[in-house]
Amino acid sequence: MGNLDFSFLTWDVVSGFVLKGLFFSIQLTLIAMVGGIIIGTLLALMRLSGKKWLVVPAAFYVNTLRSIPLVMVILWFFLLIPLLIGRPMGAELSAIITFTVFEAAYYSEIMRAGIQSVPKGQVHAGYAVGMNYSQTMQLIVLPQAFRNMLPVLLTQTIILFQDTSLVYAIGAYDLLKGFEVAGKNFNRPVETYLFAAVVYFVICFSLSMLVRRLQKKIAIIR
Repeated sequence: MGNLDFSFLTWDVVSGFVLKGLFFSIQLTLIAMVGGIIIGTLLALMRLSGKKWLVVPAAFYVNTLRSIPLVMVILWFFLLIPLLIGRPMGAELSAIITFTVFEAAYYSEIMRAGIQSVPKGQVHAGYAVGMNYSQTMQLIVLPQAFRNMLPVLLTQTIILFQDTSLVYAIGAYDLLKGFEVAGKNFNRPVETYLFAAVVYFVICFSLSMLVRRLQKKIAIIR
């Protein structure tokens, strides 16, 4: 430990190597979060529809992806999709598609729990005033479900940000890749990996504290 030297980690190094990766990690997180929540909500509605032709494929999708390690899915998409479409897709685009598809399975289970947390009496009330299934979900159930599940959705997003480091496996330039490149250029890999761990911790811990405060505010509103 006495040989550690962090003096090379100046702003020029951070701006030259790390910020590019940080921006992509944030971009990947936000796109996968929005896309995952949209697709996940549709999957949750399919599973709760009671119609077998909707329940079965949605359940198969969710259970399959939740049973496979993310890094394997990343590699599958990166290696197999170019073979199917006949041209390379690029590591960054492949990562965005993979994370959106994969995270949808997890957001789906969160949304399904949120929808089921809304009292059934409100659903029956919606039907009583002439609403159909779609209107009841859109106007009554989903707004309450999103509010109930917001802390959990944000917690899953923090986990998603941590998982973005796995795109390292396909060579995408994320936050971890930026630190690795800096470490190789200055021959200080140990220091850069240690500093990367600190950066991930600070970002994720800060977001966790914000989620905790939000959870308390929602509890007060209830």
